[in-house]
Amino acid sequence: MYRFEEALRKDGFRIIAGTDEAGRGPLAGPVVAACVILPDFHIPGINDSKMLSEKKREKLFAEIMSSATVGVSVISESVIDEINIYQASRLAMKKAFHELSLQPDFLLIDGPLKLDVFCKTKSIIKGDRKSASIAAASIIAKVTRDRLMREYHEEYPEYDFARHKGYPTKRHRELLKLHGPSPIHRRSFRPVRDLVFSDVV
Repeated sequence: MYRFEEALRKDGFRIIAGTDEAGRGPLAGPVVAACVILPDFHIPGINDSKMLSEKKREKLFAEIMSSATVGVSVISESVIDEINIYQASRLAMKKAFHELSLQPDFLLIDGPLKLDVFCKTKSIIKGDRKSASIAAASIIAKVTRDRLMREYHEEYPEYDFARHKGYPTKRHRELLKLHGPSPIHRRSFRPVRDLVFSDVV
């Protein structure tokens, strides 16, 4: 998991950051990105957040937050609807990068995304499974977003956001059809858009 970071250090880069997002696929809620500069020592257990249990993610979240340099960004569903989820994901990553208190020499980016930042970058397909820095960012982004969705559950309990976190599960689709879109549903996403359009017609 540290091979990209170790190779970059051998090439003379000192401060290496990784960035990833959570929430591209849901029908509701924000997209959240994190950017992480890991400490010199390895944090055991870091992996793609999707490969970890909720309990393990929460444990690693606390360890990363206490030992690493972290930037986090939250882009609302209204902005997603305005500029599309791809651009919103890029914006979230860029804002998270600028939230860092240290200036990185190099940025590792999950997926094929390109970011216009002031340091050198490398995009890595499935980077959250190959780079510890990106994996750490995926953990921070995922836990942060899940916590936000649990807060939204308190506000809109009829949608059961605490369980599905806004993803298009069968249960979520059923509740969406039953209650109609909530204020945090993404109107530009087809299942929600179709319901909104049918209401208008």
